[in-house]
Amino acid sequence: MSDNAYRPRTRLVHEGHRRSDFGETSEAIYLTQGFVYPDAEAAEARFKGEVPEGGEGFIYARYGNPTVAMFENRIAALEGAEDAFATASGMAAVNAALMCQLRAGDHLVASRALFGSCLYIVETLCPRFGIDITLVDGTDLDQWRDAMRPETKACFLETPSNPTLEIIDIRAVAEIAHEAGARLVVDNVFATPMFQHPLELGADIVVYSATKHIDGQGRCLGGVILGSERFIREEVEPFVKHTGPALSPFNAWVMLKGLETLALRVNAQTDSAEALAGAISGARNLERVLYPGLPCHPQHNLALAQMERPGTILSLEVTGGQPGAFRFLNALKLIRISNNLGDAKSLVTHPTTTTHQRLAEEARLDLGITPGLVRLSVGLEDPLDLREDLESALAVV
Repeated sequence: MSDNAYRPRTRLVHEGHRRSDFGETSEAIYLTQGFVYPDAEAAEARFKGEVPEGGEGFIYARYGNPTVAMFENRIAALEGAEDAFATASGMAAVNAALMCQLRAGDHLVASRALFGSCLYIVETLCPRFGIDITLVDGTDLDQWRDAMRPETKACFLETPSNPTLEIIDIRAVAEIAHEAGARLVVDNVFATPMFQHPLELGADIVVYSATKHIDGQGRCLGGVILGSERFIREEVEPFVKHTGPALSPFNAWVMLKGLETLALRVNAQTDSAEALAGAISGARNLERVLYPGLPCHPQHNLALAQMERPGTILSLEVTGGQPGAFRFLNALKLIRISNNLGDAKSLVTHPTTTTHQRLAEEARLDLGITPGLVRLSVGLEDPLDLREDLESALAVV
C-alpha cells in the first residue's frame, strides 16, 4: 500500500500483508525459528545486514519473522511511525524502549502515575544499573522543567494513567524534554492508537501492550515499540535481539487479526463507557467517577484537545473503602473480576490489592489510588446490561 493512500480503518485490514506464492487471503503464520540460505555467501551477506534482491533479510526468529514483520508494518502505518519492533509483552516493550537508550550515569524523568510494573522498572531496575531517576507529578509542567539536568536522556509517561486516568500534556512535555536534549517515551495503552497520536504531538517513542485493546479478546501477550527507523534499528533491535523478548509468530498473527477489528471494537466500547460514566455519576454508594469524557474530570479540556475520544476505561470510587469496594466487586454478575483490560468482556479490578499492591500505602494515596477505587474496562456487552449490573452491585455496598 502506498503511504497515506487509505484511511485508518482500511489500513488496519490491509497494511503490511506479505503474500506467499499461494496467494492466501489471510496472513500466513510462519512458525519457524530459523531460515535457510542458498549458499554460504548468502548467509554471510544476511548477517552483514544485506537484504537479498527481491527478498527480505530474515535470519532467526529472535531477530525477525515474516508474520511478526507484518504486524510491525501494520501498526507502524497506523501510528504514523517510521518503524516498529514487536516484543513478547507490553512490559518487555517498556523495558526495551528505556533500557536500550539508557546507561549508568544517565538520568530518567518519569511521571509518578504509572502502572505498577512500569514503576518497578523506573524505581527499582534503573537505579540498580546506575541510572538516576526523578518522579514528578505529570500534570505539573513546572515539575518536568525543574527535573531536567544535563544528563537527562529520557522522559517517560503514560496518559491516560493507570488507574486514575490522569491526562498529561504530551506536546508540552515533549518540548521540555527536547529543550534538555532528551527523548520522550509515551505509553499509549489506555488511549489506543485510534484515539491519541503521541508522535504527532511531539513524542519520540510510543509503546503498547498489544495484550490489551490490540488483541482485545483475552488471548495472547504482546507488545510493540514505535519510533524513528534509526532508533528502532540501531538501538531497539540490537537490545531485543540479544536479550530475547521476541514476539512469537502465532501471537503476532493473533494481533494482526485483532488490528482488523480494533477501530470497530474500541469505538463501540467507548460509546458504552461514555454512556455508563454519565449514567452512574451521582449514584448511591458512589463517591466519584473518573473519566476523561466527563466535564468534572480535572484535565477534561486537555483530554478534548489531545484525544479524539476519551477511551474505554473508567474508575469508580466506591463508598466504604476496601470493604465497600469488595462488596461491590463480589455483587457483580455480568462484569468479571480480572486485572486485564481492553477486552471484549467488561472487566473490573481493585488496584490497591492487585495492580498497585506493591506500592506503599502513602505512595498509592499520593496517586489517588484509594482503598475504595475500582478500575472498570468496558467491553462489548449491551450498555444497558452493564448499567443494570453496576447499579445492582452499588445498591448492596
